[in-house]
Amino acid sequence: MNARSRTIFEFIVERALFLCAAGSILVTAGIILVLVWESAAFLRDVPLSEFLFGTVWTPLFYDKHFGVLPLVAGTLLASAIAMVVALPAGLLIAIYLSEYAPSTLRRVVRPVLEVLAGVPTVVYGYFALQFVTPLLQSFVPGLAGFNALSPGIVMGIMILPLVSSLSEDALRSVPNGLREGAYALGATRLQTSLRVVVPAAFSGISAATVLAASRAIGETMIVAIAAGQQPRLTLDPRVPVETMTAYIVQVSLGDTPAGTLEYRTIFAVGMLLFLSTFILNLISNWLRERFREEYA
Repeated sequence: MNARSRTIFEFIVERALFLCAAGSILVTAGIILVLVWESAAFLRDVPLSEFLFGTVWTPLFYDKHFGVLPLVAGTLLASAIAMVVALPAGLLIAIYLSEYAPSTLRRVVRPVLEVLAGVPTVVYGYFALQFVTPLLQSFVPGLAGFNALSPGIVMGIMILPLVSSLSEDALRSVPNGLREGAYALGATRLQTSLRVVVPAAFSGISAATVLAASRAIGETMIVAIAAGQQPRLTLDPRVPVETMTAYIVQVSLGDTPAGTLEYRTIFAVGMLLFLSTFILNLISNWLRERFREEYA
């Protein structure tokens, strides 16, 4: 390939990459524009204070109330349970793969673990409903058929590869000089892992945690199938709840006429969900930059 052909080829590749980047930006801008436009139309009829601080959510009933707090509570409850499951397990797996596992075992275990990320979420939903819930009912008193506990646990299993993979990358990026220095001072492998490597990789681990929480908040099918569709302001994981994503699925089934106030509620809830995940991503970036260790 001569110089002229190489220049033309690089020009085409550069423009193609630019179009890909610009396309993603335009799609994101279009999504934001639709959410803002429809949410503004919704808020012209419903006061913002009622929407954000109301405790009753019945937009599809005859007696309509538009307080989104029950949906927010259900979302946070299921996501908190997921993080309780995923964070310690994922961090322990990451520490083992990074500090203890031989390379041959690591090459086998990590791809197998990441298979969990490829399982369709609808499969996870029916797994929570048909297997995990009956199992929990055998020793959790008062657990309803639809509840927040079962989908929360299964969501934790689903996001486990995200926590473990990103945390392992953060741990493996810690320079070996810190490990060798700890060993020279007489520290054991466990002490080195927990008191030297993990604190040094805190920025990456915290970013992985926030990203996993964002993924749990945005999960749809698991909670739509197994959590129930009863918006209630509660912190009891044994009872049915409804999350923001599950409500969007409920209204999007086609029974609600487009253009009505009831239909616009999905855009208002979607905007709130978008802002929540966007803020979490900003926090993740801030944590990564704030606590990043600088090594010579």
